[in-house]
Amino acid sequence: MAVAVAKFELANPQDTSGIATWLGTGISADQVVGLIGKTEGNGGVNDFSRLLADQAYRRFLRKFGTRSREHIAGIPMVWSGGCDGVIAPHVTVFARTPMTGDPGESRLAIGTAISAEILPEDIGRPAMIEKLAEGVNVAMREAGISDARDVHYVQTKTPLLTVDSLAAAERRGKTVACKVQESSGISNGTSALGVAVGLGEIAMPRADQICRDLNLYSSVASCSSGVEFARAQIVVLGNRKGAGGQFRVGHALMDDMLDMDGVYAAIRNAGLELPERPRAEDLHGRLVALFIKCEPNRNARLRGRRQVMFNDSDVPYHRHAKAAVGGAVTAAIGDPAVFISVDAMHSGPHGSGPAAAIVRLGE
Repeated sequence: MAVAVAKFELANPQDTSGIATWLGTGISADQVVGLIGKTEGNGGVNDFSRLLADQAYRRFLRKFGTRSREHIAGIPMVWSGGCDGVIAPHVTVFARTPMTGDPGESRLAIGTAISAEILPEDIGRPAMIEKLAEGVNVAMREAGISDARDVHYVQTKTPLLTVDSLAAAERRGKTVACKVQESSGISNGTSALGVAVGLGEIAMPRADQICRDLNLYSSVASCSSGVEFARAQIVVLGNRKGAGGQFRVGHALMDDMLDMDGVYAAIRNAGLELPERPRAEDLHGRLVALFIKCEPNRNARLRGRRQVMFNDSDVPYHRHAKAAVGGAVTAAIGDPAVFISVDAMHSGPHGSGPAAAIVRLGE
């Protein structure tokens, strides 16, 4: 089945007007298989804008479709909080349609999975890697993708620690790997290693390498965490011959947070021809969605210049980074509705990260 993709601006975290309009074009609520969005909260542990958006979209699919509440609960909805700088709140929605395609043409395919429960004591440890890797394999099979080289983007959403979940682990006689305030980054990094293992990019790491050996990474993982669920939500995007539809996905690694050549390389990898030195005007409206995972280098240098974001006691460094990358990318593609997520440990080489682009081909 072909995949249809559409991106909608959000007037607020519970705004479903965009997807409602999409349903009027022939897409049904029952065809929606996943979504990835940016909400306007603080992006932290207490960012409840993500939860509001999740509840609103699940209610919407229940109201306008025929699937059960249990079925809809298993649809991955990955919400990333924090629209720092010029980033516009938005959501990219994926649906499967009955369209068939040319067997020789490679087009966008999607697979999703919900992992086994991620316990508080799993975060930052091999058990979490194993659960993520298994979920990635399930999602690949659902997408009909057998070769990991055809996978260009894996988005995950995993739990992090809270005071309550830490206390629950202690009551069971378990220990946790990190503090509550560190757990978002640790959860992201452990998830990225799970993606890398699931795709065969790396061998299973040792426990002492998790979130320490930054030479280990996935080239396609974008991992976020939150309080919404106790299981990992996994979305795998790749290309498959005969999938049908108008869309393709591609990826590239950025050298650093300002590497717009890396952004354009991802767009080219998806199938758009661009001039040697592209501009936003050269995209001609064919870039449907762009996803970026990034973080600043811990040596506090960028292109040879000293950076002070790690010294800021008022604004967390990841908010500086998100705003900076958002401004650069918006200038490069001409659209502030871009998915940018930070805390990118093990997602690409340290100080950089993967960019993934979905483009529309054909008429």
